[in-house]
Amino acid sequence: MNRRELRRKRRRRNQTIAYIVAGLILAAIVFGCVFIVRNISGAAQGDSTREEGSNVRTEGGIMADEENADSDSPLQEQTEASGQTGISGQPEEPSETEPEAQTEGTAGQAESSGEKTPEEQISSYVEAMSLEDKVAGLFIITPEQLTGVETAVQAGESTKEALEHYPVGGLVYFARNIQSDNQLREMLANTASYSRYPLFLGVDEEGGQVARVAKALGLENVGPMAEIGASGNVDAAYEAGAAIASYLKEYGFNLDFAPVADVLTNPDNTVIGDRSFGSDPVLVSQMVAAAVQGLQENGVSACIKHFPGHGNTAGDSHDGQVETDRTPEEMQAAEFLPFTAGIEAGVDMVMVGHISAPGLTDGDKVPASMNEKIITGVLREQLGYNGVVITDAMNMSAITQYYAADEAAVKALKAGADMILMPEDFTTAYNGVIAAVQDGTIAEERVNDSLKRIFRVKYGAGT
Repeated sequence: MNRRELRRKRRRRNQTIAYIVAGLILAAIVFGCVFIVRNISGAAQGDSTREEGSNVRTEGGIMADEENADSDSPLQEQTEASGQTGISGQPEEPSETEPEAQTEGTAGQAESSGEKTPEEQISSYVEAMSLEDKVAGLFIITPEQLTGVETAVQAGESTKEALEHYPVGGLVYFARNIQSDNQLREMLANTASYSRYPLFLGVDEEGGQVARVAKALGLENVGPMAEIGASGNVDAAYEAGAAIASYLKEYGFNLDFAPVADVLTNPDNTVIGDRSFGSDPVLVSQMVAAAVQGLQENGVSACIKHFPGHGNTAGDSHDGQVETDRTPEEMQAAEFLPFTAGIEAGVDMVMVGHISAPGLTDGDKVPASMNEKIITGVLREQLGYNGVVITDAMNMSAITQYYAADEAAVKALKAGADMILMPEDFTTAYNGVIAAVQDGTIAEERVNDSLKRIFRVKYGAGT
């Protein structure tokens, strides 16, 4: 019995061990199956994740390329302005599917991309220019001063090469440059196409005795402004400005050094004479504003002249120094009114004359064109003008008898002028201004401010 009992115990023990071993084997099998299943599932998810990650990286690469393509250069801005272009430079054909959705998407991208404002674009444009180009852009000169020819009647390789070297802000033309309709159109069109920056193409076209284009080509002359002023018809001043703009624009001009804003308070004044609308400051103001609107609403920038007022002077600044003895109160009641009216009408440019006005400057007789108290103190600060200020022609005796070309240009810019018109010697003046910026006499930021004003007008006027 003892042996049988021992055998039973041994069998139960062996069975228990067998059950335990079988359980362990079964658990191992179950655990192995679960492990295999999980690995297979994890591998599938990993492949999916890697595929998605690859897509994200691809999309990120596209976005980075698009950001790199969003250049701030003038060339890129011009391309964007003309529409989307493909690699060939030709406009891409629009998608035939869902054009409306595509347009909406493009607009949404533009809103979300934070595109620069026009002011920001102009600032970037100016900042990207070299100092030499910036300084050249402050000058308006004759085509003869640009090319060195005796009389310019065409624009060819010499004009192209000169504009490459001296990308000036503009050119001014006279009767000697005009021979025929086709010749004038071709000369101006070629000149504009040669410049890497937009150009002012200007002329003195006041009507009456100062009508370079109308006289040279036998066009209808709108007549002297004195006659329009005497009529009292403000609409006639607008119509005169519009008529002048219509033919100037047709030939390629975009700037007219007109109208005269001088009040003829001195009957002995011969240099202004019938170029003025008259002696009544209020009437002259109304006429000037209307003429400005007539010009600019028809695509040509106006330039009112000759600040602070040439109508009371007896001399001619072409021949020597000219002075007015008017007090500030007298000028505020008369001379300044037409300029204020022109400014309120949105005039693009104001020309400052070579007039000494000691009453405005505590006895200082430096001509207005180089006088900070007049340009900055009166025109900018008192009258609130923030457009382009240009000097009268700097080759006049009122300047050349007393100042060298470079000295005069530097003084004018320091006083607050934005552009120098026809210096006695362009290259001397140009090099003098560059030197003044380099030695700190003129801050480069000051030059940038002038160029921004200039480009605001140029792009606004569609040049």
